[in-house]
Amino acid sequence: MSAENLHISVLLQPAIDNLAIDPDGTYIDCTFGRGGHSGLILNHLSENGRLIAIDRDPTAIEAAKKYADDSRFLIEHHGFSELANIAVKHEITGKVDGILFDLGVSSPQLDVAERGFSFMNDGPLDMRMDTSKGQTAAQWLAHADVEDISWVLKTFGEEKLAWRIANAIVDAREETPIERTGQLAAIVKTAAPQPKLKKHPATRTFQAIRMYVNSELEQIEKALDASLSVLKPGGRLVVISFHSLEDRLVKQFMKKHSQGKQVPRGLPISEEELQKGKKLALVGKKQKPSKQEVDENIRSRSSVLRVAERLAD
Repeated sequence: MSAENLHISVLLQPAIDNLAIDPDGTYIDCTFGRGGHSGLILNHLSENGRLIAIDRDPTAIEAAKKYADDSRFLIEHHGFSELANIAVKHEITGKVDGILFDLGVSSPQLDVAERGFSFMNDGPLDMRMDTSKGQTAAQWLAHADVEDISWVLKTFGEEKLAWRIANAIVDAREETPIERTGQLAAIVKTAAPQPKLKKHPATRTFQAIRMYVNSELEQIEKALDASLSVLKPGGRLVVISFHSLEDRLVKQFMKKHSQGKQVPRGLPISEEELQKGKKLALVGKKQKPSKQEVDENIRSRSSVLRVAERLAD
């Protein structure tokens, strides 16, 4: 079975439902992946509707060719941090009815050993979402000092044994270059076995290095900020995140822009003035996958969906 066949879009129906799709509207799928969400959005659009997808993974761009004959669809080979520029290019700034983010790494990326995202199957230690540019995880580990490695593991992996693992990596590379996922996983497991953990001891290390190599949190911050100018009043922002660092960014962003002006308590100011700073309205509470979805796709268990609606300035 191919990686594409194995890919299951997480929170598929809730995400589409929360976009509240206007058949004649304009939508952006910021993480095309294998097109699960995009395909369902297109099913809801009329011939006047429009969907722009974004992905920085060349294999996703290749997968998008299945929609090449659909005049309502186009895809941009970029990171979603380019959202604002893409909107300008297509003259849709302030005109978009809905933006969808499905954050994190996709199943095909994890399952293909050559991509280097997972320690489950040995492969080259790459980890780049866009394999056409940037340094690989192996290249970064070859020159990063112990302080930098430790900081990355602690910051992006919330790894308590970051310093110990970082030292083990630096010691190991003096003997032989660390170029395979299996090598890195073995180094971490030996340095910090953590037998009480249900997950493999290298899980947090791989997550942290992947997030650093791909500048994932910076990409999210930039794209969320851009969404405010890209969405039209009433437009929906729908975000699916997969771990606490992503979800925290999304939660804080939506909370900040749904609260209006922050002024000292007791300061005489009208309700109208307070409301001026509000750019988003929260839509419902966060959603988690159903038990049935988790049973069918274990990778969905940590996912969280949050929704906000753009207010008029």
